[in-house]
Amino acid sequence: MSATTVTDVDLSGAALPGMSPGLYGVLAVPEGEGPWPAVVMVFEAFGMTDVMRRQVDRLAGAGYLVLMPDLFVDGGLRHCVRATFQAITSGEGRAWHDVEAARAYLAARDDCTGKIGILGFCMGGAFALVAASGRGFDAASVNYGPPPRDLQKVLSDPCPIVASYGARDLTQRGAAAKLAAELTRQGVAHDVKQYARAGHSFLNDAPTGPRAIRPLTAVILGAGPNPEAAADAWQRIEAFFGEHLA
Repeated sequence: MSATTVTDVDLSGAALPGMSPGLYGVLAVPEGEGPWPAVVMVFEAFGMTDVMRRQVDRLAGAGYLVLMPDLFVDGGLRHCVRATFQAITSGEGRAWHDVEAARAYLAARDDCTGKIGILGFCMGGAFALVAASGRGFDAASVNYGPPPRDLQKVLSDPCPIVASYGARDLTQRGAAAKLAAELTRQGVAHDVKQYARAGHSFLNDAPTGPRAIRPLTAVILGAGPNPEAAADAWQRIEAFFGEHLA
């Protein structure tokens, strides 16, 4: 992986109706000369943590412009989590305007090739799955993002999708098989894999969330890093993006 430059950038200049006031994001730019394909990264439910910032840097090291907007900028974690999950279900709301502002920011950069993907973890994985249809993205990476109940309706002519799930996550039993079956039915390019020894948040390099609830999430979600599964998943993501965003 190459070195990257990671900075906070102001996205409020996009001035899209309905977007969060004061919206900013974490931008990582690969070392060297572009242009590069780009990726909007959507964080997990615990927000803009150091772990999520390192994920931005990691993907940029593989040769992508990566921008992670702070979807919780207008109200913080407690206020925004519920509204953000509601936005995923409804397909509309402030969070979607913020994701679009990030996509527009990348598209307008001279060092972007114009090819833009979306990648998300947990809550962000659900965003990436819904965003695969009709949101202007060329590929999507869904990481332990729960498929909606009306998956066939939501996935209307989606872009190519690479998805990763952990079998130890009891809340997402059958999710990988359900998603793979629907993408196969539609003839959409995809790579969906479930990891037998991994659970939720297995791509993280450190535990996240309040310490008090970690024992519970470990039991119910199998939550926690799994370096072996993570290495394989990142290899698949990079190969898939390399094929569909290059």
